[in-house]
Amino acid sequence: MRRNITTSLKRRRASTMARFDRLPSELRAWLHQAALPWSAASAHRLWRRALARHGDPAMARAALERAEARMLARDAASVWGQGYPQ
Repeated sequence: MRRNITTSLKRRRASTMARFDRLPSELRAWLHQAALPWSAASAHRLWRRALARHGDPAMARAALERAEARMLARDAASVWGQGYPQ
């Protein structure tokens, strides 16, 4: 049966929760406490890159935390101004 919706958006082939469920347990645990709403795909891409570079899950988690801190700092400047939080 054809869908009754016309859109230019790409259809997702896998459900978002299924992608999340396939993530490594260390990454899922980190995502539970993350301050930003990471997608499973972007978090997994960053996790694989950090794990390949450092080889240790603890170091990969630290790399994710640094990446999130950079994103939060960038967003804070655009939301509250350059001088925030001073």
